[in-house]
Amino acid sequence: MKKTLLLLWMSLFVLFLLPSPGHAAANTSKIFLDGEQLNLPNDVQVTIVNKNVMIPIRVVAENLKFQVDWNQKASQVKIRQDNQILALTVNQKQAMVGDKEVSLNTAPQIINNTVVVPIRFVSEQMGLTVKWNNQEKIVYLVNTIKTPAQEPNTDPGQNDSSTLAQVTDILFTNNQLVVSMDQDVQPIITTLKNPDRLVVDLPGTVFGDMTQPLDQGMNGKLDVSGFPNVTDVRYSLFKKDPGQVRIVVELNQVKSVQFSQEQVAGKLIVDLNVSGENVIPVIVTPVGEPGRKVVVIDPGHGGSDPGTISITNKPEKDFTLAVGLKVQALLLQEENIQLVMTRDTDVYPTRPERVKLANDLNADVFVSIHGNSVESAPKVSGTETFYYQRSNSKDLANVIHKHLIQAMGLKDRGVKNGNLEVIRNTKMPAVLLELGFLSNAEEETALLSEDMQMKAAQAIVDGIKEYLGL
Repeated sequence: MKKTLLLLWMSLFVLFLLPSPGHAAANTSKIFLDGEQLNLPNDVQVTIVNKNVMIPIRVVAENLKFQVDWNQKASQVKIRQDNQILALTVNQKQAMVGDKEVSLNTAPQIINNTVVVPIRFVSEQMGLTVKWNNQEKIVYLVNTIKTPAQEPNTDPGQNDSSTLAQVTDILFTNNQLVVSMDQDVQPIITTLKNPDRLVVDLPGTVFGDMTQPLDQGMNGKLDVSGFPNVTDVRYSLFKKDPGQVRIVVELNQVKSVQFSQEQVAGKLIVDLNVSGENVIPVIVTPVGEPGRKVVVIDPGHGGSDPGTISITNKPEKDFTLAVGLKVQALLLQEENIQLVMTRDTDVYPTRPERVKLANDLNADVFVSIHGNSVESAPKVSGTETFYYQRSNSKDLANVIHKHLIQAMGLKDRGVKNGNLEVIRNTKMPAVLLELGFLSNAEEETALLSEDMQMKAAQAIVDGIKEYLGL
């Protein structure tokens, strides 16, 4: 019977670290206690359940040295240290701390015959603090109950991962960017152009138990559809060592912005709609400066829309962005061109949003970049360029297509009239470029090469400049 209880105790805390059903557990989970890594068995893994970090009860018993009692009939686990007793019941959010009832954010669960419990709750009740490195899937536990033998670390040069601040929530509301963190961080706020962006860098930070979702690349974005002066708010783990979270607010047709920043109760607030003596002016270059032509470059698809899938299972959106960024780098060197990108990261502006951006800017030229595909005919190849009815669009198409054929050397499939939304509904000369066929094995290899992408980018720029007379 004792052997059975021990096995149950060991499995209980393993479950605490495992993710909710449907989420894969990390195979390299690590736990640090007061800066020293715990020696865990290979099958012990950190888990996220309902955005709460869970740790196996096995770690509580074997590594943290707390006493653990498991009542199988009542599905209840008791954790003891000195006079402190915690009682938690599987699938119940109500727990007992001594004789006091408290509520948990996430109930203990049994996953794969292992009981898991929320580490933040257990650790805080037992005098520990917990930090979660979401990128590396590491739990840091720090003993906050000091004895005379435990002198506090006063070395200002020591800055291991357990000291990193954690970002737990990012909101955009009332024209305010609100970032919640578990400790104060001095932000670095700068601006970038083409497109105009407000960049908030948070040194010494990682993502904690985020309310908002993160993809596998540690990126995410907010819905800002109700804010006409903001086109995008995105966030990412910009640096891993040391950690640094970056938040980018992309602005729409804003000639000047004033913002103030303050930190209140663990929140950084960047207000984009304020006035007064203490504001920091941020001047955003207006679009349509005299003597400069406004060019909108649109890398097709992106984000949730992968576009077509190449013959080796690569998404079109990556190809179009790669070419688009090369076009961006070239056009930024042109003093007489003011460049606006519909996207410069893996996000998905809808087709109407791309059209609206170009029309609102009263752009001089709109160029949408794509890769072609015919899965049923893998031998089809070549470059083709589409325009919609307007004679000035046809002129633009002819010029860019000429440069593409000369530079890329692929089969000439011609300039064609196409009823496509981004070239039909835009008001300026607009073209959609199908640079080549990703469904053709030989052509895909060429299109995905840096050399061919640079040739295509230079041809697009040369065509735009010739059309604009620059």
